[in-house]
Amino acid sequence: MELLPAIILSALVMTIIVGVRYLITSGLFAWLTQRIRPGQYDKLKPQMRREIRWSLYSAAIYGIPAGIIAWGWQNAGWTKIYTDIGLYPLWYLPLSLFLYLFLHDTWFYWTHRLFHRRGWFELAHAVHHESRPPTAWAAMSFHPIEAISGAIVIPILVIAVPIHVGVLGLVLLVMTIMGVTNHMGWEMFPRWLVNGLLGKGLITATHHEKHHSAYRGNYGLYFRFWDKVCGTDLGLGSFDDASSERSGG
Repeated sequence: MELLPAIILSALVMTIIVGVRYLITSGLFAWLTQRIRPGQYDKLKPQMRREIRWSLYSAAIYGIPAGIIAWGWQNAGWTKIYTDIGLYPLWYLPLSLFLYLFLHDTWFYWTHRLFHRRGWFELAHAVHHESRPPTAWAAMSFHPIEAISGAIVIPILVIAVPIHVGVLGLVLLVMTIMGVTNHMGWEMFPRWLVNGLLGKGLITATHHEKHHSAYRGNYGLYFRFWDKVCGTDLGLGSFDDASSERSGG
């Protein structure tokens, strides 16, 4: 197969994979929400349809660079993804997992803060904040500009930082699960965990809900590190105040 058609096919296949992954994962947690908290989404059906539409647009945007990189890994050696577990010390496996999550979180934090600046917010990020309160379908509900900023991170990292293919799969799993669970509109984890030592460092729905209700602060994706370092950690929200007034863009 010629080069360009092969790359296009890879991008198309990856787009389908990303889209199906989104529908399965968000659909699963939306179903769980209906089982555990009946009526939670009853008044949000028009919003959910909008979230699904934007998310499927985002799936295509995420799928294109992912497909190009997947082709490059398998055919041209473009990446530092490796399959031989003995290529690096075993201690590098958890280190690379943390490194990828931290670097992704760093990129997300600073681009997220940028998208909250006036002009950028109205141009792109307002689409995501139309989900108020968010639902399990909102995880990828982005304007194409914002989707592009998120779609390039992992492809850049796999070109620059070695990672075992299994650890990369774990990174993508964490990204998917946390992206959905942080937007469900309710907290699935017990209070002792959210308010405990682990919750002080990790982001869950209670932390991210505060961002959606206050429209400022709590900009992180996985960790509260940059929010705490930069003084933008607003603490934990309450899903009872999800209808509070906007406090800024």
